[in-house]
Amino acid sequence: MKYSSIFFFAFIVLAIGCKTVKPKEVKAYNITSVKLDIEILSDDDMEGRETGTAGEKLAAAYITERMKKIGLFPGGVGDGYMQTFNKIIKSNPHADGPSKDDEKVSGLNILGLIDNEADYTAVVGAHYDHLGYGGEGSLYVGEPAIHNGADDNASGVAGMLRIAEYLQAQSDSSLNYLFIAFSGEEKGLWGSNYFTKHPTVPLKKVNYMINMDMIGRLNVDRQLAIYGTGTTPSWDQILKLESGQSFRVKEERSGIGPTDHTSFYLEDIPVLQFFTGQHSDYHKPTDDAHLINYNGIIDITDYIIDIIEYTQGRGKLTFQKTKDESTETPDFKVTLGVIPDYLFDGKGMRIDGVRDDRPAFNANLKKGDIIRKMGEMNIVDMMSYMKALGAHEKGQTIDITIIRDGKESTRKLTF
Repeated sequence: MKYSSIFFFAFIVLAIGCKTVKPKEVKAYNITSVKLDIEILSDDDMEGRETGTAGEKLAAAYITERMKKIGLFPGGVGDGYMQTFNKIIKSNPHADGPSKDDEKVSGLNILGLIDNEADYTAVVGAHYDHLGYGGEGSLYVGEPAIHNGADDNASGVAGMLRIAEYLQAQSDSSLNYLFIAFSGEEKGLWGSNYFTKHPTVPLKKVNYMINMDMIGRLNVDRQLAIYGTGTTPSWDQILKLESGQSFRVKEERSGIGPTDHTSFYLEDIPVLQFFTGQHSDYHKPTDDAHLINYNGIIDITDYIIDIIEYTQGRGKLTFQKTKDESTETPDFKVTLGVIPDYLFDGKGMRIDGVRDDRPAFNANLKKGDIIRKMGEMNIVDMMSYMKALGAHEKGQTIDITIIRDGKESTRKLTF
């Protein structure tokens, strides 16, 4: 879908924002507004929503208008919805001081608030930035092309706005709700990190944070990954509650991960992160709106609403550190050139995609292979896989053991 005029986009904002709905209606809500949100945010006019670009600002304006029409109060600085952050990209990373050649990138977080004058606030977030025309982070090989990011992460933003619409129509007064559309996530959690260093509500008053990053590709097996389940003892009980939704859930207890919930966990705030898994269009120009499972987003956001409702009136959740307490990113000197299957819950690391002309491709590894050993290191899960990457050097040749079609084999791989 192509929206050639910003005035048409403004008309759509008004059209989907003016209908007043009651909570029970929202829970049975059709997919119209979710579909429009994703189609508009992933339209070519947004140019991939890269932080610091005109496309990011256009997307920020759209999200701001949606929050206004839902009835959210400004949650940013002063009386605004936007929180600006700046990042200096050093031209020489080894230089001691600034240089005239350093690049300054400005990004925008968008914040909307439901203020129930409660003691504590629940944060619901999703990043809206993406990769622009590709570049660093892209898995696409070819000329620069717009990376629309319908799943990553227009899907999460649409889900966040749907939850905001539901909670705005509620009569609950036990919690305030702050909805944040983060920018800079693709650059390294810039926006969420900035917010936690410059919060617009006291962090000690934040009850928990729920994040949605890539919730648009729920598959036929209804596999749903939920991260951060060990960050409060309460999640164990809450996630076992009867719900109108049925998923094949893979739980990860750690509060550390490659998206915005991590910034809150590091401030001792309980978190949950929802994710429907990698796919062949991840970080490529083909991540478009027509591939989204819209009914899946409805089901996932209904489930998140159930979780939020259970926390209402129950006071502040107790924070709990999770087992893997190293907050340092492994120093990866090498890469296999694969996309891991983050929903795989068996022993080892299953490959969900292989990039051309990378070590895994050259070793004839394929999608569906399960890596069980790299050199002398056994691979039992994602964490052991990452540790193995950190233990090897560029140019090194190792034996790599895989399971393919139920059979084990070993081959040579050179980094």
